[in-house]
Amino acid sequence: MHDTSTTPPFPGRPAWIALNSHATEIKTRRLREFFDADKNRGTRLHLEAENLYFDYSKNRLTDETVRLLAQLARESRVEERRDAMFAGEHVNVSENRAVLHVALRLPHDATLNVDGVNVVAEVHQVLNRMADFARKIRSGEWRGHTNKPIRNVVNVGIGGSDLGPVMAYEALRHFSQRDLTFRFVSNVDATDIVEALHDLDAEETLFVISSKTFGTLETLTNATSARTWLVERLGDDSAVAKHFVAVSTNADKVAAFGIDVANMFEFWDWVGGRYSMESAIGLSTMIAIGPENFYELLAGSHAIDQHFLHAPIEENIPMLLGLIAIWNHDFLGFPTVGVMPYDQYLHRLPAYLQQLTMESNGKHVTQHGDHVTYETGPIYWGEPGTNGQHSFYQLIHQGTTIVPVDFIGFAKSLNPLGDHHDILMSNIFAQAQALAFGKSAEELRAEGAEERVIPHRVMEGNRPSNVLLAPELSPRVLGSLIALYEHSVFVQGAVWDIDSFDQWGVELGKQLSVKIIPELSSDVPLTHDSSTNALISYYRSHKQTGQS
Repeated sequence: MHDTSTTPPFPGRPAWIALNSHATEIKTRRLREFFDADKNRGTRLHLEAENLYFDYSKNRLTDETVRLLAQLARESRVEERRDAMFAGEHVNVSENRAVLHVALRLPHDATLNVDGVNVVAEVHQVLNRMADFARKIRSGEWRGHTNKPIRNVVNVGIGGSDLGPVMAYEALRHFSQRDLTFRFVSNVDATDIVEALHDLDAEETLFVISSKTFGTLETLTNATSARTWLVERLGDDSAVAKHFVAVSTNADKVAAFGIDVANMFEFWDWVGGRYSMESAIGLSTMIAIGPENFYELLAGSHAIDQHFLHAPIEENIPMLLGLIAIWNHDFLGFPTVGVMPYDQYLHRLPAYLQQLTMESNGKHVTQHGDHVTYETGPIYWGEPGTNGQHSFYQLIHQGTTIVPVDFIGFAKSLNPLGDHHDILMSNIFAQAQALAFGKSAEELRAEGAEERVIPHRVMEGNRPSNVLLAPELSPRVLGSLIALYEHSVFVQGAVWDIDSFDQWGVELGKQLSVKIIPELSSDVPLTHDSSTNALISYYRSHKQTGQS
């Protein structure tokens, strides 16, 4: 295991002290000043790699800021931690595991030995099995219990086993096989699965049950209801073998459920749930877009992996994206990040990034268990443009909370129609410009605005944003975007000296709910706090009638 014990605490690093002082000066300056003083700022403060164009010029920073942030990364040993992750060392310290989502997209002829095993060979064995199965579904060769081809695929999972596949499917719907229907079920609320199955024909429906242990309560509850739905309609328990496949590591539980273990697709404990969309968890995605496009997705991620691994910090897009997030959060005091993709296909990307960032870096202790004395994990949220402009952009422009924004857009639309795309993209450029420069009272007066409304119309500007552009949304570009944010999250966690790869905070509520479940259907005495007891009592008394 890579030793980080000699790394000084975050606030004690010389670069942190320098950045803290530097931030005091930057807070008094405005983006208008920076652009007026440097006519080439917009063309100078950008990076390009692997079809991504990253403009960070509209952040409240200078060349000195970038220099100090790079120094902070080096003092935090980010490059050493990165290399340790890529080498398969156990960088998930609390669970003593390697973290190797990067191995999921290594070429088949690469070698990466982890604990004495070449994991690349194992990855490609599973990918080959996935590809073979996907081709059988797509071609109609795979037949259901009544010899009908599969026309509907229902992915059942939760967390990364749902957010990754549904985000990727929606993002790449343009490349999907349109005579197949895809549904995604995650919520244990019965409404989710009832609505997903409402208009499907059981004879033509395949369920992909995604659960590493095959014991996740929400997923198994939904899977059991799906099994009941299928068997009731087909009248034979043996039908399960032709209509269910599993993505899991627990062959015994998969078999007990009735799924043929020959149709179980494995993954490994070095793949965290929120990093798993390119593992067998992506089976539904591969069925939708085809193996060749799925391999392009992997290639895009691998290309950014290599850029992250080899580019100097100052020329490294994931490094700078992560370091700028730290600058905005810890030094300028901005608590959230808005992610605004200007492409309807990416409408689930903000939800995917919420889990990736907030489950990874929402931590209150360091890797060594010491309580942090600084801010970690900002809140990530967002909506696709231009929808968000007509809901919450008012606060972004004139509210008292400053929200740094990542804008994501594409030069070419996959669905060209009239001037739709020019209008869409003009809004990215205009919104970033308006956030940065605003509109002053003097400018409003020059336009003839009434004096009484000028205070209401002033836009202070000086609000930071990044703009990420690519030629076109494709499987490869989506892979690059995913890897970009994965590595940005890694950089932030490494600087904060936290474990970005565990998620103990997810567990406590689950454990308590297991105790409460039987209490909801009986009159056993309640021994919780007074509030929880009162809530359970209300539920018990109203669950049958639903009336007051």
